[in-house]
Amino acid sequence: MANLSELDLQNLRHLMGGYDVTHCKMKEYAQCASDEKIKQFFEKGAQSAIQNKQQLMEYLR
Repeated sequence: MANLSELDLQNLRHLMGGYDVTHCKMKEYAQCASDEKIKQFFEKGAQSAIQNKQQLMEYLR
């Protein structure tokens, strides 16, 4: 992989932090949902955010 600039690293940190925030919010929304379909929707979103972060981290290795 090519060398990353400081700006690139800041952008990546921002992306990964966004995935963490999205995961936490979706998880919380799922816990508060009373409708099962809504709950599943948010649980899927939370899982997707974590998977996206993990894929990005794998790419960076």
